[in-house]
Amino acid sequence: MLKKHCSEVQEQLAVADAKLGNAIKDKLSLSCVSNTSIQELMRCIRSQLDSLLAGLPKKEMTAMALGLAHSLSRYKLKFSPDKVDTMIIQAVCLLDDLDKELNNYVMRCREWYGWHFPELGKLITDNVAFVKTVKIIGTREHTIKSDLSDILPEDVEEKVKEAAEISMGTEISDDDILNIQHLCDQVIEISQYRSQLYDYLRTRMMAMAPNLTVLVGELVGARLISHAGSLINLAKHPASTVQILGAEKALFRALKTKRDTPKYGLIYHAQLVGQSSTKNKGKMSRMLAAKASLATRVDALGEDATFDLGAEHKAKLEARLRLLEEGNLKRISGTGKAKAKFEKYQTKSEFVQYPVAGDSTIGKKRPFEEETKPLIEEIKAEPEEEVP
Repeated sequence: MLKKHCSEVQEQLAVADAKLGNAIKDKLSLSCVSNTSIQELMRCIRSQLDSLLAGLPKKEMTAMALGLAHSLSRYKLKFSPDKVDTMIIQAVCLLDDLDKELNNYVMRCREWYGWHFPELGKLITDNVAFVKTVKIIGTREHTIKSDLSDILPEDVEEKVKEAAEISMGTEISDDDILNIQHLCDQVIEISQYRSQLYDYLRTRMMAMAPNLTVLVGELVGARLISHAGSLINLAKHPASTVQILGAEKALFRALKTKRDTPKYGLIYHAQLVGQSSTKNKGKMSRMLAAKASLATRVDALGEDATFDLGAEHKAKLEARLRLLEEGNLKRISGTGKAKAKFEKYQTKSEFVQYPVAGDSTIGKKRPFEEETKPLIEEIKAEPEEEVP
């Protein structure tokens, strides 16, 4: 329709969006114009649209405009990576801050309550279970009457009650216990908010970068995006940069001192790298960085929001890791050379003497007999001949 009318009239087509005008010009070879005058004209048409379109009530026109505005907003929010990047970056930074604060609060609570009941910290290693136990029992005299079955296993509960009777801790006042319990409430609230924030981050990562999340996990993927600045910036990085992302200080120090560069950065905390042995961590981090770089580009620039590519790459990397651990790399390409297997040296307990008799070049030795001469020799006197 546009080509027919514009070719007949031989005039330029007025468009509100310059990008739309370029697309029409490329596809239909029509001359388009977009400037401030066109914007004013479009604004006048929108304001007088109800009078120009006869037969439509004003209420219906308002509903149509509102629906169109909502559709455009949803489209922009869905396909604008910058908006979601900001949410992920802020969420992972807040998660790290919560972990630090939670650790400080728990250590302070353990040290504070340890003056009164020092044996409790050794029996309960879980931080959340520790603060919940402290909140319930209060002073150690109430431990026997307290029901801790919802928090602790039966064997641990019995050990806690036995330790409370013979505890070496000091006595504290009710005000001290009250302040400690307030601190326990803060720790419980922060831990609950931390789990809620983690679920939010995992949902956001699966919606925005599903392939990267399947490969390296939601926390490592979010930290990579946060370190790069956005998902688009991470997609622009090569695999070698993704591998050492987060270890820039060690990289520049190695380049300055002319030593070996680091093999991994933030990607070290991925599950596949953690499962590999020490000698294979460098190889696995290199392979994982290559696959993660491809997955990031698919997530950032692809149209299908699925994690099929990430699951496929992860299965291949797991198979490769098994072959690396077993030492059967030649099964993959068929050209690898098998390494010689050296048996473990074992010392022999018995002493074996070399058989000299079996040597063909040396004859048998004859016993050496030495003639012994007496120290004093007897001289036999010859008889003298008689003279006639």
